[in-house]
Amino acid sequence: MAQVALTIEAAEQFADLPRAIQSRINDIIVRLAQWPNVSGAKPLKGDLAGSFRIRTGDYRIVFRVSGEKVTVWKIGDRKDVYLD
Repeated sequence: MAQVALTIEAAEQFADLPRAIQSRINDIIVRLAQWPNVSGAKPLKGDLAGSFRIRTGDYRIVFRVSGEKVTVWKIGDRKDVYLD
């Protein structure tokens, strides 16, 4: 079982989401504790190589895995979650 943590930025992004979306995102964060047995996770390419994403509707959860630790570093709408 993996330890899941959110960065400060991801926690702020989570807090800004509508309640219904927060519930869906929270369910996914709980599922991430089962890493690597998590369905729907896709590795990212290019500048974001080494990270993964899971989608729920139009929202994406972007995270990195290091050993037994999963760090969620970005949560947001698909149209701008990959932009910095």
